[in-house]
Amino acid sequence: MILNVSGRTDIPAFYFKWFMNRYKEGFIDVRNPFYPKKVSRIYFDDVDAILFCSKNPIPCIKYLKDINKPIIFHITLTPYKKDIEPNVSSKGNIIEAIKKISDIIGIDNVYVRYDPIFINERYTLDYHIKAFDKMCTLLNGYVKHIIVSFIDEYKNVKNNKKVLNIKKFTLDDYKKIGLSFSKSAKENGMSVQTCSEEYNLKEYGFIKDDCISASLAFKLTGKTNFKRWTSRNNKYCHCVNMVDIGVYNTCKHFCKYCYANYDEKKVIENSLKHNPNSSLLIGELKEDDVIEVRQD
Repeated sequence: MILNVSGRTDIPAFYFKWFMNRYKEGFIDVRNPFYPKKVSRIYFDDVDAILFCSKNPIPCIKYLKDINKPIIFHITLTPYKKDIEPNVSSKGNIIEAIKKISDIIGIDNVYVRYDPIFINERYTLDYHIKAFDKMCTLLNGYVKHIIVSFIDEYKNVKNNKKVLNIKKFTLDDYKKIGLSFSKSAKENGMSVQTCSEEYNLKEYGFIKDDCISASLAFKLTGKTNFKRWTSRNNKYCHCVNMVDIGVYNTCKHFCKYCYANYDEKKVIENSLKHNPNSSLLIGELKEDDVIEVRQD
């Protein structure tokens, strides 16, 4: 089993004390987001590797050496300002954190996500091209892999339509991004790929790969029995299946493009229910919960 920590919220940024409490306790409980009475219990003895996803991994750095599992880090680093990412830490601080994590877990296990890309009057195509090149230059020697994706029309994106003011990409826009991003990555010893995109930009120098491929899973765990992740909403993703332990509407970054938040009031309500000593990320177990041990 590979844990995804997490695609639903930023556990490294906001809830890592809880995660380490669960790691030391030996198990974690995850409430099913679609069937709330169903709870999956996951024992860390059944966990083969952990994928950490974060916009701000600074709070978890001091704990990484205490985790005796293979670790992959996906760190999202974008060039947007406070109008789009109100509570994300300074990008300079995040860059320094990426360097520290690379030193701890190894350059091959650190992926930077320039994700999602959208353009408007402020965040133009040229703005992204310059920002991406600067990022690659600053991370030269600490990162080998960059993953990019383009904005999707999630509920939160629709809610923030006026703030985002997104302009539609043209085929020429994709070409310019493909050629310029490939050039910047190559000059700094990095590969660049898309994530679950119709336009994978391979013809412009991008590599074609999955974020967590079967070959990467084997490299991490020595196992080949991982199922492929499937989604009715995205036919372009071929990653191996992972178990997400997060909860929607709990990330306090409040990014205007976020797919995992769609109600900021609910985020605040949920965060107040967080107990670092609970087996659940949000709230407590109830008498009528049905707990089932999950092993894959």
